[in-house]
Amino acid sequence: METIKNYLDNVFAALPKTDELFKLKNDLLINMEEKYNELKSEKKSENEAIGIVISEFGNIDELIGELGVNLHEDEMNFPTITEEEVKNYMTMKKQTGILVGIGVFLCITGTALLILITTLVDEGIIGRGFSEDTGYMIGLITLFVMIVPAVALFIYSGMKSERYKYLKKGFNVPLSVKSLLQQRYNGFTSTYMVSLILGVCLCVLSPVSIFAASVFGDTASIYGVIVLLIIIAIAVFIFIYYGSIKESFTFLLRIDNFSKENVENNKVIGAVAAILWPLAVCIFLVSGLVFNKWYINWIIFPITGILFGMFSSVYSIIKKRKD
Repeated sequence: METIKNYLDNVFAALPKTDELFKLKNDLLINMEEKYNELKSEKKSENEAIGIVISEFGNIDELIGELGVNLHEDEMNFPTITEEEVKNYMTMKKQTGILVGIGVFLCITGTALLILITTLVDEGIIGRGFSEDTGYMIGLITLFVMIVPAVALFIYSGMKSERYKYLKKGFNVPLSVKSLLQQRYNGFTSTYMVSLILGVCLCVLSPVSIFAASVFGDTASIYGVIVLLIIIAIAVFIFIYYGSIKESFTFLLRIDNFSKENVENNKVIGAVAAILWPLAVCIFLVSGLVFNKWYINWIIFPITGILFGMFSSVYSIIKKRKD
């Protein structure tokens, strides 16, 4: 009996909390319990009885349609995607998360290699006799060699995502599939939290490499910056990969950032992020390569993150008050 109740709870968890659906859920539970007791009286085993009950009453989508329950008027004209489409979309998001994560990792490590090669040439460790400009040129070539496959990965992942562009116009997910998605999302939440904590810890601890290296002199602090960038690259990969998986759940379930009230907010916040973060990277590189401020310019990223977080929060609060 508890299995039947849990089944209904999971199915209706993904539905709006309306009086009509609450009554429907209670009526279903009563009918399913009656059928269960009837089957038990016929000497059916518990597993057999539960299986028969769920198979007879389990198609909640059809039942809601027959009863004429209107869940979302503005979604009536949206296409209903199949379970196979849901699986394919989630697989695509996982794959593109890996591709984009690797691409960003290559870009950041390419910057680290640029700094490393330039420093090694300047100190005469490699390329003795090379001029300072030659060192910069070799470093830039290495950076572009890393960026080229990264761009290819970005383009390829974008092409894979393009296949599901039609979903942005709106869609409906069958209630049974939505219920399974909700269960999987609940199970994934703990994994996502661990990845988030790990990534944040790596970012917070990354400046330690600069402090540790600076003990051996100003020149050594540059190597600390290189280690910092590699640690940041690992953290960013973790954020992108697990964030992409989480995004697949929230998009299909239409929750968090993909709820209707947040979609408009995300457009503005995303536009600001598209300008702010590249600008922060440019300032970081210019201050390091031109003014040799590697020992302190790492602080650009935490400051940018704090300011961006403040903007996002304030903007969201203002929008909610206006609405």
